[in-house]
Amino acid sequence: MSSIAPSARPSARFPGLDGLRAVAVILVVAYHLFPPAVLPGGFVGVDVFFVISGFLITSLLLREQAATGRVALGRFWQRRARRLLPALAVVVAVCSTLAWLIGGDVLVRLDAQVLGASTFSYNWVSVAGGGGYFSAATPELFRNFWSLAVEEQFYLLWPVIFPLFLLLPRTWARAAAAFALALASAGWMGAVIARGGDLTRAYFGTDTHAFGLLLGVGLAFLLVPLLADPASVDAATRPHWTQTVIARRAAEIAGVVALAGIVAVAALPAAGSGAAFPGALLLASVLSAVAITAGVWPGSRFGRSLDIAPLRWIGDRSYGIYLWHWPLLVLALAVLRGSTTAAVVPVPVGLGVLALTLAASALSYRFVETPVRRLGFRASLRALWRRLQGGPRARLRVLGVGLAAVLMLAGTGAALAAAPDESSAEAAVEAGRRALAKARVSPEVTPTPAATPAPSNGGVTGDQISAIGDSVMLASAAGLMERLPGIEVDAEVSRPMRAGPGIVERLAAEGRLRRYVVVALGTNGPVDHDALDRIAADLGRDRGLVLVNAYAPRDWIPGVNADLQAFADAHPDVVVADWAGAIAPHEDLLAGDRIHPGDAGGRIFADTVAAAIEQLADERRERAEVFTRLQQARLDLDR
Repeated sequence: MSSIAPSARPSARFPGLDGLRAVAVILVVAYHLFPPAVLPGGFVGVDVFFVISGFLITSLLLREQAATGRVALGRFWQRRARRLLPALAVVVAVCSTLAWLIGGDVLVRLDAQVLGASTFSYNWVSVAGGGGYFSAATPELFRNFWSLAVEEQFYLLWPVIFPLFLLLPRTWARAAAAFALALASAGWMGAVIARGGDLTRAYFGTDTHAFGLLLGVGLAFLLVPLLADPASVDAATRPHWTQTVIARRAAEIAGVVALAGIVAVAALPAAGSGAAFPGALLLASVLSAVAITAGVWPGSRFGRSLDIAPLRWIGDRSYGIYLWHWPLLVLALAVLRGSTTAAVVPVPVGLGVLALTLAASALSYRFVETPVRRLGFRASLRALWRRLQGGPRARLRVLGVGLAAVLMLAGTGAALAAAPDESSAEAAVEAGRRALAKARVSPEVTPTPAATPAPSNGGVTGDQISAIGDSVMLASAAGLMERLPGIEVDAEVSRPMRAGPGIVERLAAEGRLRRYVVVALGTNGPVDHDALDRIAADLGRDRGLVLVNAYAPRDWIPGVNADLQAFADAHPDVVVADWAGAIAPHEDLLAGDRIHPGDAGGRIFADTVAAAIEQLADERRERAEVFTRLQQARLDLDR
């Protein structure tokens, strides 16, 4: 995101913004590298960047308009390209090459990702492809580039629209128009979510997530005329009241409160409700606008305090830090854990990725971003050419750089050529779907009781079992039908526990609900206790219930498994199939997401379910025998 790129005009720096950039990138990096304990809402750092971007770009346009009477669009977009493209190209080339060397799920849909990154359309490419910021099972190497796409689309459109705002006669009217559009964007995000729309569409959409940028635009319309040129030493052009001690102290206090508020919002847990989307995002954006105002206020110590050396260093390199940290995390997890995702990133892994990120961004800032930003693309190439004609040492360095560039380009091409269209998890789920479809087309004939071999699961045959589940059960469908012939499997992707009662009611109404019911709906979120109670009530006393616990790199899984066990302990005719315990020693039999089983893992799933049904059948038989003995004892007493 270009708001975190260094300024093209150091003399025109606004005080405090480098430090605020640093705070924003720290929030985002902490959210990604150290989930979920550290700043679970740290993704709001992106919205801080958006407000800074809207403010800075509009300030530049206003100053250029005031100085020359027009905006040179070609030069404006050229400056954006100098800031954005060099570091982005290096990150894409290096990380794509590393992904090719690692192989596996890190290459999934890499061609579409690179297309989105190179055309600054990543947000829409990702939405169209079904990926998302909050879809942790999707191994997108460049997922964080979505925000860069939103900003660049803004940079493309805003300079064209900017003159229309200048037609409004008053500064307050221009600011009010920008603020009204910001509220409309936030409202549109809330409406998309409220209508049951995809959270990814609401979060990634340029239209639904433009409110931070527009708040920055409105703020620039208000502050630039009020405060004059931030590089100017002539304070006489500013209104007198802005330079009073009271105004300065009020700005400083507001800045401290706003900064603390941003961190507090980042400490709140993420949620898919309107309270977080757009609630928390909009609140963080408003607080960012207050912090910017406090930082650039004439004479305010808040801005100077934010620009202390460590934060200034991070702020200058925050563009590279943002670009590098997510791809490096995905690659590190793939190498060290064999997975592209993790609910909790091990602290050593997070610290190692952080160190690599800081090193890579520092090198990129010094040797790639700064030279191109100062000299431009052609002048930088001419400088390399002059070095090539220099002494042996300089020539060797240039040749080394050229060779590295060629290797990275070759690696990127190889990665794009090898990029699969689906992940190993998607392949596992699709194999289960095909097995179910084949079984529906050519169902096995249910054997007659006389011909039925003695089953190994307590006398229960597959034709006595209804199985309801999510994508984990779907991936295990072939194993279930092989282990328990005749079982009816009703499984679908992303199915939560709350969907269970409706399916049970439908099967019962159709006369298809069998004596034993297996429910595996714990992967996609915390347990819905009301749903469990409804399922148990609908089954009644004549049926047994097997609850399959969950195994996935998700922070809610321990709670899900504890709730399922507690429910089974409190209810007769309910047992837990310990899928988590059965598959934990065999993670290698799971797909790259460490959730969905392959063929061998599906057989373990089926064996676990069969063992639980055997346990439940034995318990029911023992209770029946005890009941029979008690009845016989009562009859004997009556005699």
